[in-house]
Amino acid sequence: MSKPRVEKLRTLKTIAETLNQGHDVKVTLDEVLKELLSLTGLQSGWIFLIDREGSYTLAADAYLPPALSHKQNVLMCEGDCYCLNKFRNGSLTRAANIMNCKRIELAEQLNCFDTEGITHHATVPLEGGGRSFGLLNVAAAGKTLFDEDELHLLEAVAFQIGTAIQRMKLAEYEQKNALLMERNRLAQDLHDSVNQMLFSVSLTAKAAKSLTKDKTLQDMIDFIQTLSQDALAEMKSLIWQLRPEGLEKGLPSAVKSYGTLIGLTVNVKQTGSLSSLSDEQELMLWRIVQEALNNCKKHAGTDTAYVNIASRGKQIELEVIDHGSGFCAEAHDGLPSLGIKGMKERAETSGGRFAIHSELGAGTVISVSLPLSEQKGRKM
Repeated sequence: MSKPRVEKLRTLKTIAETLNQGHDVKVTLDEVLKELLSLTGLQSGWIFLIDREGSYTLAADAYLPPALSHKQNVLMCEGDCYCLNKFRNGSLTRAANIMNCKRIELAEQLNCFDTEGITHHATVPLEGGGRSFGLLNVAAAGKTLFDEDELHLLEAVAFQIGTAIQRMKLAEYEQKNALLMERNRLAQDLHDSVNQMLFSVSLTAKAAKSLTKDKTLQDMIDFIQTLSQDALAEMKSLIWQLRPEGLEKGLPSAVKSYGTLIGLTVNVKQTGSLSSLSDEQELMLWRIVQEALNNCKKHAGTDTAYVNIASRGKQIELEVIDHGSGFCAEAHDGLPSLGIKGMKERAETSGGRFAIHSELGAGTVISVSLPLSEQKGRKM
């Protein structure tokens, strides 16, 4: 067997071992990219992951020249380039030599830092399980052409990477699905056992009251019945928190249904389409509305709330408004009883902004501004 063939097999074996051990996409891509460069003697590499809409993230990079790595890889995370355009228009189906690198050209025009002699790169689509995930790019100083053997090796490596990405994404999906199934099971158990027991306590108390004329005992039974009814309402709310059933019909429908559940009239107004919301973003907004409506029910002294959801450009704006008793927001900020801290953390964790305005006797307005999940150019 020829030496080049042995080296190629050794490279593929080493890459496969690294990918097979990987469970986190970001960490695995970083490791395998550095390994590939070490095994092939190439200088720099980077991987773009590209979603179905064509937006990309710089998922991994290794040994980029200063011209591309300065300011946290800003030139790699913004704008378009030749390889991305070829990928999007469907003309990039196998490993290819890109004549030159548009990002390097821009760096040279800006005269910012050293390109370390890199002018060209090879680019290879990452595919696995019938899906395209992105691009593998590699380069070296003074190298303007990759021969057929080099491109074939890069294709084989790219296929391994694509298959590994598919495997890790499936594993992540299975984990999320298992968690959802467990939450649904718990919600069902609570509904079938504790919920029914509380309902039985309420009925039993009502029946017991009719068997006595003792006023003190009747008052005690009334108290027991009230407690059981309150506990039943809390249990229904908890079940909804575990399994927000209305979300499959959309956020506005879920909000209205939850208001009915806790005894609030909720007027929902939607402006624009919410189709760009990811599942995670929709769930986050739902949890914030849920907490806000709970606060309204318990503290505002009103039975009506208003929820406005608007899609404006690349932003989703959410408002939850009541005209109830209001409160001093500064004095209550962060208190668990109002859940302000939790709502704020949910919004900010998702990259959004949270604000609350309230005055005694003038009601409360909770606002969330959330950028839509276009992750173009954002590094993972």
